[in-house]
Amino acid sequence: MQTRMIVAIVGVALALAASLAAIPVWAHHAFTAEFDIDRPLTLEGTLAVWEMINPHSWFHIDVESPDGEVVRWLVEGGSPNQLIRNGVTQSSVLIGTVLVVEGYGSKDRTNKAVGSNFTLPDGSRLFLGGSAPGAAPTASVRDWLGK
Repeated sequence: MQTRMIVAIVGVALALAASLAAIPVWAHHAFTAEFDIDRPLTLEGTLAVWEMINPHSWFHIDVESPDGEVVRWLVEGGSPNQLIRNGVTQSSVLIGTVLVVEGYGSKDRTNKAVGSNFTLPDGSRLFLGGSAPGAAPTASVRDWLGK
């Protein structure tokens, strides 16, 4: 009987330890861990670099500040797989394209954001995937692609 009790206690302790170890992984994938829900933003700038890498795509956007200085913003999007499933590939938006980005700024106030949508020069909107609240397509990407 005492052996069963020890095994049960050890089992519960291991389960608790495993649960606690998972917290940093969950926090990494939580929007509020890095971005500020109270800081929605809209950026207009030129796509300079597109990193189609796991676990998140990164869009480097050159934005002109009010004083005329060009500032590079890093905008997080969904995973490459998520973007591709939505029909968004690196041929969908070319380097040099002027974009309007809707998203949320970082909690640390650096030039980093999570994007929810891009608006292209022709008015088309692309869903960026990812974890931003309300990050849902306003129009189907397939409609934009003419499929």
